[in-house]
Amino acid sequence: MSDKVNFGDHLVSPEEKTERVGAVFSSVARRYDVMNDLMSGGLHRLWKERFVARVKPRSGERILDMAGGTGDIAFRLAKHGALVTVSDINIDMLAVGRDRAAARAVDGLTWKQENAEALSFADNSFDAYTIAFGIRNVTDIPSALKEAHRVLKRGGRFYCLEFSTSEWPGFGALYERYSDAVIPRIGKAVAGDEESYRYLVESIRRFPKPDAFRAMIADAGFAQARVEPMLGGLVCIWSGWKI
Repeated sequence: MSDKVNFGDHLVSPEEKTERVGAVFSSVARRYDVMNDLMSGGLHRLWKERFVARVKPRSGERILDMAGGTGDIAFRLAKHGALVTVSDINIDMLAVGRDRAAARAVDGLTWKQENAEALSFADNSFDAYTIAFGIRNVTDIPSALKEAHRVLKRGGRFYCLEFSTSEWPGFGALYERYSDAVIPRIGKAVAGDEESYRYLVESIRRFPKPDAFRAMIADAGFAQARVEPMLGGLVCIWSGWKI
């Protein structure tokens, strides 16, 4: 991989993006969930509940929760009896998740450091693959989608929760102004890291629009690729099936 890629609004090498994204999440890991509450006004909890409701986890099925470091999605999936493998490229995020699981006495989770672009799991290993607010930070998104398809069993489900672009008149522009002016300041005050949260704002702006990402999911081999927009598309749930 020799072409430049976006790290927020800056062009860097793919290798540098992977390193810099890692540094961002190592920096914010311990305050990540508090910041999510502050930035979304607590709405991220409702989005995640809706997301898991769409996944429909079942007792005994194997689910790979990618970029799931702090455990927010995995805990919800495990309540339904699913056998969840929580994977993240960032070891510091996984450490936070393990600590939270221990504090909540959540058992039965497997924790594994993994790169979404090159998973170590065998073909046809999982019944479902979930990724929430993580895909936009992957350096090579098409490779990650193909890996998701590879590790799913026939009939397996792919679900992605992510920020995108709102089509509501005026709301998208208002949110952009809020993101630029407020979120980095909150990051500085609460997490002591303004630049990491400036990158996260920029990464949302750079992420494909809802239908464009739906097309990428289909291109990776998933059937019935769909998108369910919330807040006019500011947050979306994408899904597809391996058949």
